[in-house]
Amino acid sequence: MRLAEFILTDMETILAEWEMFAATQLPAAVSMTSLALRDHARQILEAVAKDLQTTQTKQAQADKSKGKGPQLSKAPETAAQTHAVLRAQSGFNINQLVAEYRALRASVLRLWMDAHPAVETKLEDVVRFNEAIDQAIAESVGFFSTQVEQARNMFLGILGHDMRSPLNTILMTATYLAAMNAGANISEAASRLIRSGASIKALLDDLVDFNRAQLGLGIKMTLADTDLSALFENEVDQLRGSHPGRLIELEVSGDTRGFWDGPRLQQLLRNLVSNGIKYGAADGAIRVVLTGGEADVLCEVTNSGPAIERSVLERIFLPLERGLDRSDSRNGDDEGLGLGLYIVREIARAHGGEVAVRSGEAETVFTVRLPRRSEGSSP
Repeated sequence: MRLAEFILTDMETILAEWEMFAATQLPAAVSMTSLALRDHARQILEAVAKDLQTTQTKQAQADKSKGKGPQLSKAPETAAQTHAVLRAQSGFNINQLVAEYRALRASVLRLWMDAHPAVETKLEDVVRFNEAIDQAIAESVGFFSTQVEQARNMFLGILGHDMRSPLNTILMTATYLAAMNAGANISEAASRLIRSGASIKALLDDLVDFNRAQLGLGIKMTLADTDLSALFENEVDQLRGSHPGRLIELEVSGDTRGFWDGPRLQQLLRNLVSNGIKYGAADGAIRVVLTGGEADVLCEVTNSGPAIERSVLERIFLPLERGLDRSDSRNGDDEGLGLGLYIVREIARAHGGEVAVRSGEAETVFTVRLPRRSEGSSP
């Protein structure tokens, strides 16, 4: 008996073994019914059997062994993909999902050989079966990962949103205490609360921006007629106050007006300067040069210090990267989620611009190019 015929004839036996194995995947399976444990196993096996009975070219064989089998045009999801989504929702992890397929592969081949010991094993059937299982694994893992990522992003969005209200209450209360003039101890404690609350707020803002970008919503923008010169002067003054021991220079030339989101570009500058303070030489200046051109405005933020390795530069704008290892932070400031430069890139892109970095033996320069826009234009 060929393997495809065996799978269809002895389906119940195979499903019983699938269910027995799935029930051992704890803690997710502890309260699952027999129907839930079997899930789309029958449909997956039927698809495998149909595949075994279908003529296959060598190219199709190679594609399927790599998990690149053809998608049915009238099927939005395969049984393996739907199975992955349901397993993710039931609390299975990725290792348990793949283990189901490993167990299925082993049990089908064992049952087939035990049922027909006198029949010469068809090597072609075994190869084709393994390819079909590999395809099902690829489909399941892909959808499983997507489901987990969506759930994580939703959780991060809710967390960031729900933490804002109590944080705002803490900041308002601390500000009220600081204004009471109730003594040096209370004023100092209130100031610490305000600084710590501001740091938490910055982390939450980064988290919310990251989450929006991951969900495909992009950085939230409110465009208006803006003079970057005035905004950057204000931001640099605040940064000097936050880092009194550091020299932060600002040089402006040319026309710096355009239709932009001012607070977002202040956030961009703040992230770049903070990155320079964190990783640049402690005794070196941070230079901010804002230059207005005919079609765009160029912002360069330079810090002195050793060159950044090429391998680090290639991923420096990726999320959850910190540019350098945390141990290399030259001022001991370990705050942050590794999202600052990623958000710089997203803000620049949201304005239709771009950001780049170059690093030599003596200094590192971040360059942001922002196209000048007028009211009514879109990034």
